[in-house]
Amino acid sequence: MRVRWGECDAQGIVFNAQYLNYVEVVQAEYYRNIGVLLYDEDSRKDFDVATVNVSLNYLAPAVVDDLLDIYMRVSGIGNSSIRVAVEMHRQAPEELIATGDNVYVAYDSRQRKSHPVPEDIREKISIFEGLPRD
Repeated sequence: MRVRWGECDAQGIVFNAQYLNYVEVVQAEYYRNIGVLLYDEDSRKDFDVATVNVSLNYLAPAVVDDLLDIYMRVSGIGNSSIRVAVEMHRQAPEELIATGDNVYVAYDSRQRKSHPVPEDIREKISIFEGLPRD
């Protein structure tokens, strides 16, 4: 992603909350890569997520026109939770600028409550990540 002017604060660096938007983009792309469309209304009937915990560590500032590589991996799957690790790197000069450890739950927006991660989603993530299966 390229940092845009509107993502920066008065100090000329990316506003801290903007990093959560970057996480949202990488999360959508991650699930798209395993065949799940988080923004498709029909797909969300089968699987959706809600954020329950976000931890971001800011290591270095990003500024306008920086090109960022943003990575996400699922580090664990609980009964209803999915823990992810996030890394953001500036391309040039190459530098790790932020890390994250976030938790999401499988969520039913009609009932407004969490539920177990569906087996097919567990399988897709486990295959993609090479996670051990119970």
